[in-house]
Amino acid sequence: MAKGRKEAARRLYEVVETQQGFFTTKQAKAAGYAENTHPYHVGAGNWVREHRGIYRLANFPQNGRPDLMLWSLWSKNRAGATQGIYSFETALSIHDLSDLMPAKLHMTVPRNFRRNSEIPTPLVLHYGDLPESDTELVHGVRLTKPLRTILDLLAAGHIPSATLRTALREGLERGVIRRSEISGAQHHLKDNKKTLQFLRNAAA
Repeated sequence: MAKGRKEAARRLYEVVETQQGFFTTKQAKAAGYAENTHPYHVGAGNWVREHRGIYRLANFPQNGRPDLMLWSLWSKNRAGATQGIYSFETALSIHDLSDLMPAKLHMTVPRNFRRNSEIPTPLVLHYGDLPESDTELVHGVRLTKPLRTILDLLAAGHIPSATLRTALREGLERGVIRRSEISGAQHHLKDNKKTLQFLRNAAA
């Protein structure tokens, strides 16, 4: 392998190490792979095309949730910043606070999020601007913190409140939800009687 190709391969590997083997067309070009060489690498079996503009190194070890990284990369904007944050049922499942197994991946994106193509079938998008303080990094992707996840689901109204109450109590027992967080939420949501009552009952 020529020196230039070795260097490109090294730079690309540095990228995919933090992305479970996945990378975008833009990232491959930045690493040193000309775009007209991408079909060659797919045909040679070096790369796997997972979605439009998203590839995976064929020999990179896969963990249990490669789908999370795939659609997180899909949500990047033109500047290369990830826009999608896993939320609602998906975040609850990732946090292991429920036995719910959502059929689709729920992702919250900014209100101004736009795509020229159709939304991929595996995704359900929710539109809203989440403060960074309500999110965290898990498995290399961003998702809503446990308490924010539970409150979002409570507001949505399609998960039984008893299920969410159990999730909140388990979160408290495991230490992934702190009572100080609940106190802060109660202060912030002081005009929302339904949510206040839920928090009081669940945290009792």
